[in-house]
Amino acid sequence: MAMAPEQTGIGIRRHFTTEGVDPYEEVVWERRDARITNFRDGTVAFEQREVEFPVGWSQNATNIVAQKYFRGALGSPERESSLREVIDRVADTVTRWGAKDGYFVDEQEAEAFRAELKHLVVNQKAAFNSPVWFNIGVAGRPQQASACYILAVDDTMKSILNWYVE
Repeated sequence: MAMAPEQTGIGIRRHFTTEGVDPYEEVVWERRDARITNFRDGTVAFEQREVEFPVGWSQNATNIVAQKYFRGALGSPERESSLREVIDRVADTVTRWGAKDGYFVDEQEAEAFRAELKHLVVNQKAAFNSPVWFNIGVAGRPQQASACYILAVDDTMKSILNWYVE
């Protein structure tokens, strides 16, 4: 759904980023192994070697993102191996949708939105919910960004009981 023609964008301004500066270049990156072990017997439940994350991200955050949100089959060339790929997949997709649907007045505003979004996520100031990480930007997956659906219900017994059927 595109915005009404009289609207001229949502007015994105830069707060955390500078035009022409890649938000990823403002953090220090390193390669490390992501590993989750079974607390009972110490066996490895998940492992992906040489994943790329900012130095400031904890090992726990690295393990969770690599296990849960990296897309592609483990060990395959398609498997994501860097937080940059995950953030790019989501932020670039959302920005592309916003541009297509008229949310930005021009490419400069779209790029400001993209950079601000990437900055917020890479610096752990904000994070998307799991369905976004699981689905958005993944080819062949429904672009579903919510795990919950809200059904309308009127303040009548009939409507309330019908809600269970829906």
